Amino acid sequence: MIILAGGLGTRLSEFTESMPKPMVPIGGKPILWHIMEIYAYYGHKEFFLALGYKAQVVKAYFANYRQLNSDFTVDLQSGRVTPIEQNLACDWSVSLIDTGELTMTGGRIKRLQKFVGNETFFVTYGDGLSTINIDQLLNFHRSHGKLATVSAVRPGARFGELEIIDSSVVSFHEKPQLARGWINGGFFIFEPDFFDLIEGDETMLERQPLERAASAGQLMAYQHDGFWHCVDTRRDLESLQRIWDKGAPWIR
Repeated sequence: MIILAGGLGTRLSEFTESMPKPMVPIGGKPILWHIMEIYAYYGHKEFFLALGYKAQVVKAYFANYRQLNSDFTVDLQSGRVTPIEQNLACDWSVSLIDTGELTMTGGRIKRLQKFVGNETFFVTYGDGLSTINIDQLLNFHRSHGKLATVSAVRPGARFGELEIIDSSVVSFHEKPQLARGWINGGFFIFEPDFFDLIEGDETMLERQPLERAASAGQLMAYQHDGFWHCVDTRRDLESLQRIWDKGAPWIR
């Protein structure tokens, strides 16, 4: 599966001056790690990370993953590092591919075509967390036989929602998921022929490829009513951190 992890994340500039947005931490782990946990729970553990902005930060994290997430003893005289036994419970395969700092989302996917080959493949963004059931998403995709599936989600309200009847507030929900309207929540599944809809590095996934697929009747929406939250701003990040502190629903 492909995770788009190369964007600039300009609205989180206080963090992204030193790291790409998918590496911004929640509960001490990068957003990227949380996304990978979602897929790994359903048995999808082979990841291709489409890197760009500050690719070296992501590469360094995974190259040193065991050391960063384990305890160890260092013999300062010899320089020998001896791990202290610790179960990382992580059997993922992670390929890190620099797809260019200025490459658009569609172009990043196109650059990974040689790794995908002739197989159905997952794609998601590097900044969205959800309780989406990946098994059900895949079953839905297989059932309709089209080129592409996008997850449709209901965005969370920025402010508390009031239900008012005759000036009386009959219900109050603090920042609920909106009951109306659907948006692109990422968590895509594509057939290999979808690559033919992507022209090159300057192609945005959300423009020509998905618009063409929709016009041709080849784009289907899997509707997810449960938890979904993206990280665009510091407020989003702080909200997810509070959710994490209470018990993150996306971690099984």
